[in-house]
Amino acid sequence: QVRLADSGGGLVQPGGSLRLSCVVSGRTLSYFATAWFRQAPGKEREFVGGMSWTGRSTYYRNSVEGRFTISRDLGQSTVYLQMNNLQPEDTAIYYCALNDRRFGTIETGIGDYNFWGQGTQVTVSS
Repeated sequence: QVRLADSGGGLVQPGGSLRLSCVVSGRTLSYFATAWFRQAPGKEREFVGGMSWTGRSTYYRNSVEGRFTISRDLGQSTVYLQMNNLQPEDTAIYYCALNDRRFGTIETGIGDYNFWGQGTQVTVSS
């Protein structure tokens, strides 16, 4: 059974930082591409960034490039999203996702991912 458990959200002031975690069970993380999405109130879920199955490639949406960083710890089977210089427009529920195709590349579509975390709320406000 595949399970993604994301956590680490919270309330932070503009300019602050948070690190989200996603623990993956039921799959060997080193074989699969992963990604983070977010959904703000009243908006569609959108791609934030992704990591290839090798872990050597990452790709981000323009609005977070240079502020957000995806990494992973294979020993802990965990994917991270480090978010710096957070802004109010980053407020959303954040979800980690796994593409169940082995050796897959980074995809940006919601339909490309088979398994999802339950989501963790990030609120950026003064």
